[in-house]
Amino acid sequence: MTQKKVALVTGAASGIGRACAISLARSGYQIAANYRSREAETLELLTELGPGEHKAFRADVTNAAQAEVMVGQVARHYGRIDVLVNAAGQFIRQDISAGDFGQWQQDWSQCLHLNLTAPMNLAFLVSKVMIQQQSGKIVNITSRGAFRGEPNAPAYGAAKSGLNSASQSLALALGSQGIHVYAVAPGWTETPTASPRIRAAGWEDVAAQSPLGRIGQPSEIGDLVAYLCSDNTAYLTGAIIDANGASYLRN
Repeated sequence: MTQKKVALVTGAASGIGRACAISLARSGYQIAANYRSREAETLELLTELGPGEHKAFRADVTNAAQAEVMVGQVARHYGRIDVLVNAAGQFIRQDISAGDFGQWQQDWSQCLHLNLTAPMNLAFLVSKVMIQQQSGKIVNITSRGAFRGEPNAPAYGAAKSGLNSASQSLALALGSQGIHVYAVAPGWTETPTASPRIRAAGWEDVAAQSPLGRIGQPSEIGDLVAYLCSDNTAYLTGAIIDANGASYLRN
């Protein structure tokens, strides 16, 4: 059993998940880096993380059986799980006016499964380990789209809104067990998957949505997650942190 704290990060191969793994490793965490298919990128990440007992764990988190096996593997390997970061997710575009009904149903099922059901399955599984420890932190990566609406991706907006609500429910359910739960809702962030959509929307126009005049960087989200996983953040449990450069402000 390692004496250092352990963070399981899903979707760690790229984007926000990768940035979270890097920031948490710099904060002293051992990283259990989950990936589905990007093995080469994940192994590169492990090298970048530097010294430590960092390890890659392959699993499709939408597959409940694979998710359960992975959590068991992580718990057995390290003897503990102190942090779960649910960063795996996907923006699925939908066209209400021109799309067909079959595709519509498929998109809803796929989007809710990956962006809502999968992270909650993992939270359930990891919480069993954390309850035994009487400590732990769960951070769910959501989206500003949960608040402002996503007319071209309604399933995505609904899933992320549900994940915000589920995070608050978990905070209430698990707080007495020493487990703290947070949601981080980024806006536009310069990741490999988001950058093509930013270019299509017009890079300068998207940047102008923020009074800072720029687009968010994955490292900014990673550093925020690392802060939430540090000491003295217990009283923030249940919080939904907007990280969008004031590009969208909730009323």
